[in-house]
Amino acid sequence: MAKRTVFVDTGAWFALSDRSDQHHCEAVDIYPELIKKYQLLTTNMVVAETYILIRRSMGHAPAVLFLESIAASPRITKLYSDSICENAAEDILRKYQDQDFSYTDAVSFAVMKIYKITTAFSFDQHFAAAGFIMLPQN
Repeated sequence: MAKRTVFVDTGAWFALSDRSDQHHCEAVDIYPELIKKYQLLTTNMVVAETYILIRRSMGHAPAVLFLESIAASPRITKLYSDSICENAAEDILRKYQDQDFSYTDAVSFAVMKIYKITTAFSFDQHFAAAGFIMLPQN
């Protein structure tokens, strides 16, 4: 899975969905290439976080459309957090005391480490702080 897989974070999903997001143009520019060249991986926690952001900023219909688009794409895998991922996430949170990683961030990092994914489609600098490559690159 690792070599041709890119992890997709909340900020990227949200930027794709919300035209008023500061990263919308960047996200829309890179997404077609990513979906064509890579398998995209996200987690149920990222999906939950994105759903509520879209729901609060744009309403119910766009939020449900987001859920449906994730479910419909054969190029997107939604991985469910489990005790292995969450234990690894909690270890990450203990290790990086100087960072303000969210629990969802830490689960994302744990999943990336477990599945040997080095690259994230994200605008959250926490991914760089945790040692991952970010797309788009700034």
